[in-house]
Amino acid sequence: MATAYARGVVYIHSAPRALCPHLEWAVGRAIGRAVNFDWDDQPVLEGSRRAEFYWDGPVGTGAALATAIRGWEHLRFEVTEDPTPRSDGGRWLHTPDLGIHYAQTDAAGNIVIGEDRIRYAMEIAAGSAVELQRELDVALGSTWDEELEPFRHASDDSSVVWLHKVG
Repeated sequence: MATAYARGVVYIHSAPRALCPHLEWAVGRAIGRAVNFDWDDQPVLEGSRRAEFYWDGPVGTGAALATAIRGWEHLRFEVTEDPTPRSDGGRWLHTPDLGIHYAQTDAAGNIVIGEDRIRYAMEIAAGSAVELQRELDVALGSTWDEELEPFRHASDDSSVVWLHKVG
């Protein structure tokens, strides 16, 4: 049976300048080849840099990438792995204050919350709508999204790469 391949993106939202070459090395080691990122200044946090890197590799590479670059102080990143016909997709978010968050994604990029996680949230909530909302926000990674959102928009002035054109 052939190995299933996936693709995705590593978004380094903010990294100290001194960390940049170490991140390239870690990502390259995780995917088995040397890589060079196109670094830009991160206007949201003075003295930090940002980059996007599109990758492809065996299914599970997204997890390997997130593992390879987590743990450094002052690093904000996001790793995505697109689903394949034989595997779910994934999204890993990391901030210095919150640590790492993983969520399964579907073909449209939506976060999928499993039955067991929903049952757990309902059990913890014990009938409280406020607590149920809090537990579901945790499962969705809402706090990570809120912290990363300003860093994501810093790239709005970057050039756009069109993958396809419809119409």
